[in-house]
Amino acid sequence: MNNREVTNSDISKNSPTAEPTTKGELPHGRPEKTQFNDGLDYPRIGNLSFRRGTLTANQEKIWNDNWDAYGKVLSDEVIDVEEWFGRTGPTIVEIGCGTGTSTVAMAPEEPDHNIIAVELYKPGLAKLLSAAVRGGVTNIRMVRGDGVEVLQRMIEPESLDGVRLFFPDPWPKARHHKRRILQSGTLRLISSRLKPGGVFHAATDHAGYAEWIEELRGVEPTLEPIAWPWPESPMLLDRPTTKFEARGLRMDHSIHEFVWRKKEA
Repeated sequence: MNNREVTNSDISKNSPTAEPTTKGELPHGRPEKTQFNDGLDYPRIGNLSFRRGTLTANQEKIWNDNWDAYGKVLSDEVIDVEEWFGRTGPTIVEIGCGTGTSTVAMAPEEPDHNIIAVELYKPGLAKLLSAAVRGGVTNIRMVRGDGVEVLQRMIEPESLDGVRLFFPDPWPKARHHKRRILQSGTLRLISSRLKPGGVFHAATDHAGYAEWIEELRGVEPTLEPIAWPWPESPMLLDRPTTKFEARGLRMDHSIHEFVWRKKEA
C-alpha cells in the first residue's frame, strides 16, 4: 500500500497548450442504475444530458497531469481511502460539488480531513482540480459520477465522518420532484455510509425544496435532526458564500440549512 501523501511538488502547475483527453470520461450510453428493493424512494433520472462546456488549455493540461492521482470515474471498485490519500483521517463526501468553490475553500480549514468531491459535470471538476492545484490544496479527491451511485457502489458502509449536499438542483416543477436527489431512500443510503455520530449537512435556497426537505427530516430513523445552528458540530459547517448563493441572496432568497447526526448503535 502506498502511504505517501501527495505533496505540492507532485502536482504539475505548468500550462502549455494541451490536447483534449479521454481521462475522466464516462462510458457512452445510458448509465447503469442500482435497483433498490427496500420500498423507499430514490431519485429517478433518465438519460444524462450534460451542459455545454469546454476546458481551457490550462485546465486541460492540469487535468491530464493530475487526474490519475486525484480523480476516479464511477465504478464498482470500493475506494480505499487510506491508499488514495496516503494517510488515515476523517473522511467527508460532498455530493454535487459543482465547480468546487465551497470544496476548495473549506478543505484548508480541515486539513486533517480527506475530502471526496462527487460531480457529473467535467468542466466543474476541472475548475475544482485547477483551483486545488494552484492553491496547493492536497486533501481533495474527485469522483466523476452520480452521487447516489457513488455512495452505493464506491463507499464502504459506516466509513464516513460526514456528507455534504449544497444547493442541489431543486427540480421545481411538480412532475420533476421525483428527480430530486433527497428522497427517503437517499437518506437511508447516506446514513448507511456514515459512522455512528457522523454528520449530514444539506443547504438550499429554494423555498419549495426546503419544504420538501423539512417533510423528510424525520423519515430516516437512524438519523437525528439537529437544530441549526449547531456550534458543537464535529464537522465544519461554515460555508463560504458562493457567487450562486450571493445571486440568490440579492433576489431575496433565504438560505435553509439542514443537519442530521447518525445515531449511535
